[in-house]
Amino acid sequence: MSPETETAAPAHVLDNPVWAALNGPSGSAFAETAPGGLAARYTADTSPFGAPADPRDPRAWADLAELVGPDGPVWVTGLLTPPPGWTTELSIEGVQMDGSAVRAEAAPEAVRLGPADVPEMIGLVELTKPGPFFDRTVELGTYLGIRQEGRLVAMAGERMRPPGWSEISAVCTHPDHRGRGLAARLIRAVAAEVTARGERPFLHAAGDNTGAIALYESMGFTLRRRTSFIGLRAPVAAPQG
Repeated sequence: MSPETETAAPAHVLDNPVWAALNGPSGSAFAETAPGGLAARYTADTSPFGAPADPRDPRAWADLAELVGPDGPVWVTGLLTPPPGWTTELSIEGVQMDGSAVRAEAAPEAVRLGPADVPEMIGLVELTKPGPFFDRTVELGTYLGIRQEGRLVAMAGERMRPPGWSEISAVCTHPDHRGRGLAARLIRAVAAEVTARGERPFLHAAGDNTGAIALYESMGFTLRRRTSFIGLRAPVAAPQG
């Protein structure tokens, strides 16, 4: 598939991955849906992302504004430009990469991470800044980690799970343990969990994170589209759909 930009209307689940994930079988337990049914977001303790069903539809944006509340925060991705009235607080240019060709294989040294590991996981995220990670993010999918002398030094897991796909996320390695291939082993191990379910892995990365993108490309990830991650605040007075 040729890389696409966000000028086209969504025609694939990965074009609007948040909406697709929240309306899929693995995301509904973590979804809050607007009364009008045209927008949804993750619960605040799992992820900051939300989405209108159709970014071309003003009614969907009005639903999202009602869902987050006046001046409420929400992150969006894979979408067209927000309509007037929304305030952009953060915009990160990024890429979406298809991992269908990645060699998936288990990592014998990896351990499954769960709620008891969250304080350590949050500590590693705060140190390495791979993206938002909250108290219940670990419940979104399988998270695997590598420990050295009992200390969590690397991890990776799943976040958005549109039907047929799963996003590999929270890939991070403690600075003292980089250069040893830990991230690649964990990515392949999470990919093995994904493919065992008959799904395909994908991921997002900041466009200026050239080191990470080079690693992903060396593993077989290919650019699917350029995208953006936008931190928004809803209009102070919610628009009428």
